[in-house]
Amino acid sequence: MKPLHNGAPSETNHTGICNAQQLGSCKKAHMLRDTLRRMDEKALQTLEFPKVLERLARHTVFSVSQERAEALRPAADIDAARRRLAETGEARALLEDQPKVGVGGARDLRPALGNARRGMALTAAELLDVKGTLVAARTLARQLQDAEASYPLLAELAAQMPQPVGVVDAITKAISERGQILDNASEQLAQIRSELGVAHERLLGRMQKMLSSDPYAKALQEPIFTQRDGRYVLPIRAEERGRVKGVVHDQSASGATLFIEPLSVVELNNTWRELQLAEREEERRILLALTALVQTHSEAIGAALEGLAELDLVLARAKYAEQLRAHAPELLPLRPHVDGPHPGVTLRLFDARHPLLDPERVVSSDIELFPENYCLVITGPNTGGKTVTLKTVGLLALMGQSGLHIPAAAGSQISFFESVYADIGDEQSIEQSLSTFSGHITNIVSILKHANKRSLVIFDELGAGTDPQEGAALARALLDHLVRRGITTLVATHYPELKVYAQGTKGVVNASVEFDLKTLAPTYHLTVGLPGRSNALAIAKRLGLSDEVLEQARSGIDPADLKAEDLLDDIHRERERARRAHERAAEAERSAEALRAELAERLELIEDERIEVLETARKQAKQELDALKTQAGRLRADLARQREPLDKVQAVKQAIEALEDTVEEPVQRQAVPESAPGRALRLGDAVRVRSLGARGVVIGLSEEEAELQVGALRARARYTDLELLDEPASESLPDWQGTVQLPDAVASEVSLRGMRFEDAYNKLDAYLDAAYASGLRSARIIHGKGTGTLREMARDMLRKRNYVERYVFANPHEGGEGVTIAYFK
Repeated sequence: MKPLHNGAPSETNHTGICNAQQLGSCKKAHMLRDTLRRMDEKALQTLEFPKVLERLARHTVFSVSQERAEALRPAADIDAARRRLAETGEARALLEDQPKVGVGGARDLRPALGNARRGMALTAAELLDVKGTLVAARTLARQLQDAEASYPLLAELAAQMPQPVGVVDAITKAISERGQILDNASEQLAQIRSELGVAHERLLGRMQKMLSSDPYAKALQEPIFTQRDGRYVLPIRAEERGRVKGVVHDQSASGATLFIEPLSVVELNNTWRELQLAEREEERRILLALTALVQTHSEAIGAALEGLAELDLVLARAKYAEQLRAHAPELLPLRPHVDGPHPGVTLRLFDARHPLLDPERVVSSDIELFPENYCLVITGPNTGGKTVTLKTVGLLALMGQSGLHIPAAAGSQISFFESVYADIGDEQSIEQSLSTFSGHITNIVSILKHANKRSLVIFDELGAGTDPQEGAALARALLDHLVRRGITTLVATHYPELKVYAQGTKGVVNASVEFDLKTLAPTYHLTVGLPGRSNALAIAKRLGLSDEVLEQARSGIDPADLKAEDLLDDIHRERERARRAHERAAEAERSAEALRAELAERLELIEDERIEVLETARKQAKQELDALKTQAGRLRADLARQREPLDKVQAVKQAIEALEDTVEEPVQRQAVPESAPGRALRLGDAVRVRSLGARGVVIGLSEEEAELQVGALRARARYTDLELLDEPASESLPDWQGTVQLPDAVASEVSLRGMRFEDAYNKLDAYLDAAYASGLRSARIIHGKGTGTLREMARDMLRKRNYVERYVFANPHEGGEGVTIAYFK
């Protein structure tokens, strides 16, 4: 019997369960597995990953899946992690389509199965739990297998749940929904209960007669009969004891009443009691028989329990993702560079949020490592968000590799790490009498020993807790050691020496959390590419420190450092100005798009009114033509009877038929006109983007939009937003496009929205071959979000094309998960 892995990934194929005695060994197995995978448990605690799992577990339905959620760990390899993410995506689509789907009725059967294996009879309630769990497994399996085309991964999980034959039917036949053993559970029980009913009626009839007959009526304390020790008795006054012959079973507290079983009903009581014992024995025999059936199928029942727990965990991941407003990250393998230590890491998290902070209040950040970098040095004020940023990256990496969608925008990408290490916060160890600094160093020594190029290392305040000069030197040495080893590293620091090191070291980039000098509060925005500024003097001035003291302080600072700080201030101001200009441009674009949509809607309404008027006129004309045609027919008949020539009537008839052909044509809807360039755009045309006021070159064409190269940026714009410039077309496309000319017949995107699966498959199949043959370097596939069926079909097709180098979701403002961009080799 294999143990149930509470945190096992869905790709494993374990059967059986962990009972109470096996639970400890199961946990040891999990710890051993994770140790072999080198995922540092201390880092998980430091990054607060268990708190994420605790919130995930709240979405589970029963205790087995709750334990699996709390024991969840990152997958062992990238394929397993991608599968988990895909399962979560399918579950989100399933819950959107069928909100009530779930594992309702499932119970933790591990104690009951353990008792069954030991031969202990299960109670009726426990057997009902077995039945409810198997029914839940059967119902969910049927639902998922019926929808296999839409949810293939979930259907595959459901197919792994065995359905023990006969168990549910046997329990249903024997036990009612209220937990009572039914008469037809066995022929013997039915006969016993029939005889028991007859014996009970006889006994009650005899007792009822005694209440009104001598000598009992006059001796009764009150005219009732009751039970003592399971036998019917009469309440006789103590002074009348001699008048009633029988067996005394009890007396009242005062001694005034004796509870006597008359001799005349002793035999009837005996018969009734014997039948009760026979009933109880037969019920026990039935429960033992059902227990033996459960024991026989215990392995299959355990496997069904495990399958239900895994599916409930997948559904919990989907519910948690909806709560976080999360998206599936794209996990990418590390691709080490052959010409240096660069591990080939990808880190692009857009609008990333810490999953444990209030989503309504937390400030999102774009956290991105440029392709040439693999080490990020973050500087900035205390409480400015440095630690939160570090934890956000670490947590999102762990969540993605565990199959959890992450609180970040669609299109976010992150590499798959074999292990994650972190040193954050106060690691002081009282038991070992270590200082804060010693605690950090002990942890760092362990990290350096185990980390490699497939690891992510996170350090908060590297080198803190000791002399600043020595601490800065040590921090720089440690960082340089990690950089030379090619380990992806994120560091938060106050040391200016690390800013200088990051600025001049290949593979390392500065970043800063911003500070608002007006409010004297951090903004929590992360800026990659610029180091943090020293705000001490500016803050002191804002708080009222005298100019004399400030000037004296400035005189003690190296002029070169002051000049560098002033230059850094200018760069930050220019970047802020550019950011605001970009926001204004984006807002203008949104306003223009909203206005265009409003105008288009108005034109559509006008077109609807035009069609309605013309359609009314067409119907009226048709009615008049029908009447005229009838009259012409009558005239023709009259002329024929009078033997008059029919030439004039024939001409009228032909004219009517011509008009009839015209009237029969339905009114055609006209396309809403758009303001577009004077002629069809061609590759290389120079255009002006009206909403941005910028010049660009056309590098791609689709049905509704053009792809442009605007300076160093690529952008997409509707034709209505473009103005063709009176300049000669570019002889060559931008460098990334090469010299390949794009045929007019092949667009740079294809839309599958609203199509049936088969039609979309055929269209995409033909388009990909044509796009690749035409020399396109990339193509946009618009499949929409919906249930995800077309998306999964498209991505599956891309996986099987050997000329496709990679594919990603579009950026949020370009369609997000509703658009996949494929890059050709």
